[in-house]
Amino acid sequence: MFRVQVRSGIKHVGLALRDPEAFAVRWHKGEVLYAWPVWVALFATAVLGTTTYGMTMGMLGDTTDVIYKGAALTIAAGLAWAIPLPALYILNSLSGSRLPVSSTLLAALVTVSWGGLAMVASIPINWFFTASIPHAGFLLFLNLVVFAGVGVSMIDVFNRVMRRLEPQRETAPTWWMFLVAAVGSELFYFFELFQFAN
Repeated sequence: MFRVQVRSGIKHVGLALRDPEAFAVRWHKGEVLYAWPVWVALFATAVLGTTTYGMTMGMLGDTTDVIYKGAALTIAAGLAWAIPLPALYILNSLSGSRLPVSSTLLAALVTVSWGGLAMVASIPINWFFTASIPHAGFLLFLNLVVFAGVGVSMIDVFNRVMRRLEPQRETAPTWWMFLVAAVGSELFYFFELFQFAN
């Protein structure tokens, strides 16, 4: 039974990452009710992406630095995504949205899951340049470019999902992603994620 639920969760996450708009719309219209393993699998994709990418950020240090940065990036990203989440629902509702909490949460979770996958895809870039040019200033620039690229792609995914969920609205609440970026920047600074050993 548990194995079937896990397979179902992985299958649905595959759909969520291939076609996030259709995945969210199916839930919103009541065509499918995603069981808890699907929600956990989406969350786990985000955690996997941030943890593994964070570990590559600590490659110039010792083993402790690798483990610390993997955990710190996951915690910082998780807090950055979670703290503005109530504001997304409240302000979106005040601006005329009729999306239920579950659909709003699913749109956000699909977006961060997609962002986690983008982080995994960025690992070879960070790994190669960290090994090739182990200079703290260059690595700061490289990681800022990676995070900016992942952020822009997440804004695109979130925008597309929200527009499909509410096609009658003129604008999607992409401001939420900018709030996530602002909170995330503060947390990354607090956790000293952009300090690289030489």
